[in-house]
Amino acid sequence: MTAQNHTGESRFLLLGLSDDPQLQPILFGIFLSMYLITVLGNLLIILAVTSDPHLHTPMYFFLSNLSFVDICFSTTTIPKMLVNIQTQRKDISYPECLTQVHFFMIFGGMDNFLLTAMAYDCFVAICHPLNYPVIMKPHFCGLLVLVSWLLIFCISLFHVLLMRKLTFSPGTTIPHFFCELPQVLQVASSDTLINDIWMYLDFVLFCVFPALGIFFSYHQILSSLMKLPNKASKHKAFSICGSHLCVVSLFYGTGLGVYLSSAVSSSAHRSKVASVMYTVITPMLNPFIYSLRNQDVMGALGRLPGRVVSCLDGL
Repeated sequence: MTAQNHTGESRFLLLGLSDDPQLQPILFGIFLSMYLITVLGNLLIILAVTSDPHLHTPMYFFLSNLSFVDICFSTTTIPKMLVNIQTQRKDISYPECLTQVHFFMIFGGMDNFLLTAMAYDCFVAICHPLNYPVIMKPHFCGLLVLVSWLLIFCISLFHVLLMRKLTFSPGTTIPHFFCELPQVLQVASSDTLINDIWMYLDFVLFCVFPALGIFFSYHQILSSLMKLPNKASKHKAFSICGSHLCVVSLFYGTGLGVYLSSAVSSSAHRSKVASVMYTVITPMLNPFIYSLRNQDVMGALGRLPGRVVSCLDGL
């Protein structure tokens, strides 16, 4: 086929998770359920944090932002997949694909930065408790999140502008269930050297640096925990960052699985299954991890219905 530049009529074919017609209703039901659980669970976390004054702290400020990002992260990929399953179509337009790449990079990058900010918050709370109110001021936390949004938005937009210069063959097939940057670059007909270079640079910025920041924070935290005199102090310190450590392990563990599966095996199916873990499963489990392992969040969720009823009575 002759390669052509992007046009408004250009369309890609997303292979999805399976070609078996009998599996399509099952996949639709499973992913619809997981998406609804993700939205509801993270929305409850946001409402609990914003409505309860006891949770107006830097850690829960970052947590509410993480819940919002997780809702958007899942919304970037799952609804389009559900529409394709329901309509028995696999196509996605070129502008839709670029949009999906753009927002997937934004929300994926924000996940990394927010997890790093939460690790830093734990580090300051445990290693420098006396300076915590001075360091983790509300305006500093807000500025940190704002700068992260602006930085990631600009870098993601730059990638989209680079992709607009690529050419693709008509009816290009993407062996995935959504438009992910590496997958799209692999099926391009034109040279992608510049795109690949920027992609690896962004991988270092969005993934390696945050992971190193988290590792450094927990290294310092563990060093401080070893110096604590009694088990009660250690248990209290661990309760501060235990949920966050679980979420970090889940997010980076599944993300690492995606790249290892791609590197070790050329099977597109294994890569798609690994991608499901960090794009669908992780955002769904985060609210459960933070609520079940955190008494403050559980208490706020318990008081949430009463606050909702009070607000309705006030209307």
